[in-house]
Amino acid sequence: MAIKLAKTAGFCMGVKRAVDIVLDIAQKNSNRKIYTYGPLIHNPQTIDLLKRRGVFPIERIDDIDPSGGTILIIRAHGISPEERTRIRDRGVTIVDATCPKVAHVQSIIKKHATRDYTTVIVGDREHPEVNGLLGYAGERGVVLSRESEVENLPDTDRLCVVAQTTQNMDEYNRIVAGIRKRFPAAVIFNTICDSTERRQSEVKELAKRADAMIIIGGKNSANTRRLAGLSEQEGKPTFHIETVKELPNRVIAAYENIGVSAGASTPNWIINRVVDTLTELQGERTGHLASFVKLWTLTVKTELYSAFGAGCLAYTSMLLQGMAPHPTVILAMVLYVFAMHTLNRFLDRETNAIIGSFREEIYRSHKKRYIGAALVSLLASLFLACTLGSGPFSLLLLISVLGILYNMPILPFRHRFRRLKDLPGSKNLSVALAWAAVGAVLPALTAGRHGLSTVMPVAFLFIFAIVFVRSSMSDLLDIQSDRLIGRETIPVVIGEKRTRRLLTAIVLPTGLLLFFSYFLGWSSSLALVLLACLFYILICFKLYDRRLEFSGVVLEGLLETMYVVTGAASFLWRLAVRFWF
Repeated sequence: MAIKLAKTAGFCMGVKRAVDIVLDIAQKNSNRKIYTYGPLIHNPQTIDLLKRRGVFPIERIDDIDPSGGTILIIRAHGISPEERTRIRDRGVTIVDATCPKVAHVQSIIKKHATRDYTTVIVGDREHPEVNGLLGYAGERGVVLSRESEVENLPDTDRLCVVAQTTQNMDEYNRIVAGIRKRFPAAVIFNTICDSTERRQSEVKELAKRADAMIIIGGKNSANTRRLAGLSEQEGKPTFHIETVKELPNRVIAAYENIGVSAGASTPNWIINRVVDTLTELQGERTGHLASFVKLWTLTVKTELYSAFGAGCLAYTSMLLQGMAPHPTVILAMVLYVFAMHTLNRFLDRETNAIIGSFREEIYRSHKKRYIGAALVSLLASLFLACTLGSGPFSLLLLISVLGILYNMPILPFRHRFRRLKDLPGSKNLSVALAWAAVGAVLPALTAGRHGLSTVMPVAFLFIFAIVFVRSSMSDLLDIQSDRLIGRETIPVVIGEKRTRRLLTAIVLPTGLLLFFSYFLGWSSSLALVLLACLFYILICFKLYDRRLEFSGVVLEGLLETMYVVTGAASFLWRLAVRFWF
């Protein structure tokens, strides 16, 4: 089975902008009533998450409670001038999240209405965007949904034609052709969003090459239904689903080539979950290589791959510090990372509420087993640290306690920063610091190095940089869902572009640190070999630019391979040193 995901699948510019506006308001106004005039977007899962952030949709202006500084957000579809006036008269603060593309159509209609033009809006009569556009046309607005309705238009020599921004391009062209034939002087505007055009074009191209198509999005989403309709017009079996739970696995498994696209209101984590499931089905049908990939993705889902990578970093750290690799230290690191990552996923209730995480199903299905395994791993790691001495045990105990407290309330009163996790960017920093402490400081304490040697800080900073970059890149992939649940990771706090620049700024000095640590005599030639890991990070930056071509679990696994590359480079260096020297 081959799976092809459309490049334009998911949030369009207007929807993303509206969601970002709402989330910014929810973050800064937690003590005020926040409403959206109608569902912000046509996606039930996103609306549920917004309700948890204190943002509720209303259907009627009369339902607004104006007391207490109420905020009403106008969604991307826009509203009519009359509705805007009624809202303002109720004393409510209005925040306009109308899509700029829709606002452009509104301005066209308004301009021509003042010149006594009759406005023809090609679109769905019941769609909120069309209802809002009609308000700008006054009494001279007409909605057309089919080519046959052109003959019902009133005779006029002043006709302005626009389209609902998510209208079907082919249907619009047919209607426009009929209008031109009857009204040669009509003023025609192609106001279909360019994102909509690309999305529809991609679906038609995918459907031509695919054996079956999967369209993901709300059943009440007009643009998603149009995508499904375009796919069906190509004569291909088409499955319109809202979430992965509706995916007909047995039916889909019979097809060789599957095309996947999604509506403009579909969050990326829902798309990723569907693609991940299709990838699993692909593994069940094919040979040994696919079976290996399936096993690998399973280790990624269960944190085993991350724990193995932690062991690779501990191994590298000891070699970098001129120590013989200590199996007990490596195992303690592996068990600690597995325990803390697993426990924190269950302690963080908000994370568990996300619909669509590729870890969601397996974690919820085996919750007790995971918690039990994590607790046993934590106790085992502490026991191993105890056998190494009081210093290593004290260090690991302290870091473990801080890790458990990370998601738990510390302050006894309601406060924005009740927990360590509430501190902006704390997740990325705390994970990197914890890994660096266990991976670099603990081995040094085991070797009896209670003072700071010149090489231990190099190992510490190297592990910190690698883990921080990997953690931040993972959060770049999850930035959409993190914003919805209120997690203030580094990418959420400073934005995607600044995060990319920050990570680049970390990688380059880390490379210089490794380079000069060797020539200054602080470390062995292993420091130069580890530059290969930094090169792999640069490859991951390129993979991020092509993230739509991979499933979420595969991308996560490729990021965690940073650690494995480090361990493999260290292992090969050690073999080379033994063989030649």
